[in-house]
Amino acid sequence: MKKVLIITYYWPPSGGAGVQRWLKFVKYLREFGWEPVVYTPENPEAPAIDHSLEKDIPEGISIVKTKIREPYSLYKKVTGQKSEDKIKTGFLSEKKKPSLAENISVWIRGNLFIPDARKFWIKPSVKFLTKYLKDHPVDALVSTGPPHSMHMIAMGVKKKLNLPWLADFRDPWTNIDFYDQLKLTKRADRKHHALEKQVLTEADVVCVVSPGMTEDFQEKVKREYTIIPNGYDAADLQAGINVPKSEKFTLSHIGSLTRTRNAGNLWLVLAELVKEDEKFAEDLEIRNVGKMDYHVGEMIEKAGLKEYLVSVDYMPHEQVIEEQKKASLLLLLINNTPNAKMILTGKLFEYLVSETPVVCIGPPDGDAANILKQTNCGEVFDFSDRANLKSYIVEAYHRFNAEKLASGCAGVEQYERHKLTEKMADVLERITVEEK
Repeated sequence: MKKVLIITYYWPPSGGAGVQRWLKFVKYLREFGWEPVVYTPENPEAPAIDHSLEKDIPEGISIVKTKIREPYSLYKKVTGQKSEDKIKTGFLSEKKKPSLAENISVWIRGNLFIPDARKFWIKPSVKFLTKYLKDHPVDALVSTGPPHSMHMIAMGVKKKLNLPWLADFRDPWTNIDFYDQLKLTKRADRKHHALEKQVLTEADVVCVVSPGMTEDFQEKVKREYTIIPNGYDAADLQAGINVPKSEKFTLSHIGSLTRTRNAGNLWLVLAELVKEDEKFAEDLEIRNVGKMDYHVGEMIEKAGLKEYLVSVDYMPHEQVIEEQKKASLLLLLINNTPNAKMILTGKLFEYLVSETPVVCIGPPDGDAANILKQTNCGEVFDFSDRANLKSYIVEAYHRFNAEKLASGCAGVEQYERHKLTEKMADVLERITVEEK
């Protein structure tokens, strides 16, 4: 059986979206002739802790860990956070106005820590892995980012040992939605673009999760890109069996609700319906599972919807599956940013198999919208569309009262994690054969 070394920052018990993709690939790779070896930090700054994910780690696989030196302990002291506080992702702020210390820290992060705050793990990891792999050889390397420092580690190891390398991008690099918030100097911006181009050029395969990311990267480096999207694990669906629908008309959003995902048209539509229909007001519940940006909460409160909001900072993945089943509608809120069309969040694919209709606020011609249309799993409304959105929610509420609220999804099996792992294994097989 061939072996592949997977360089990943996020690994259980770390929770959150970043861990899911390669945890699931690792879970199934053995079935397709690949023995995974995972390289990950011993002491990462995890966005959340979720021990329930550890059940997916195959028995007996090698998990190699080394310590990482990160600046986050200093960052927490400077910004007045406690040592046990988790670092929020995606520039999510729980304050109305960031402090001067936070603004300075963002500048430092963007301009001095390139490509990211894990940069100090690159050289020690290249040195360690070069020695480790001479004693424990593998047939291929995989790096998954962000953080994109993982790609820099893989590139360094490839130069030392000439191993086939697959660079997997879960999100874009210089076109990620918060890139313009990093307060970059022109020099730092050039450095980010140069490193991005270097990775895209030198990796034997570059794997992305959406067609939009392919178009973005093609503008930077002309080459072949492999699309393997995120997906759902059929085994996880057991948690949702026989879970009854909520008695409330529940609109649920899973994941961090950042400022750029603040669906103003949705809150205004719900505010109108609450005023117009007393029964709707009695039945309505808005649920958010994940951190919520201050500005989102402020807009919800201004719309008069605060009493309908139930917010939970984090929930183990098994319970998230149940939440999706309980909901009347699932909210897929796309970041209202220049890269909106290419955003394809991992949660979408679990939404698809929840049998709960999906309401997407985002570009109607984006990658997420295309999947919803192809599978008939929900409806898409542009960021400024209120009239059509209101009509849809009214119709959905009528179906809720008639107990006929179902998604009508079809053709989602192509996104099952087992099938996607087979595709990934085929790509690894191809680059190892080509290398010979």
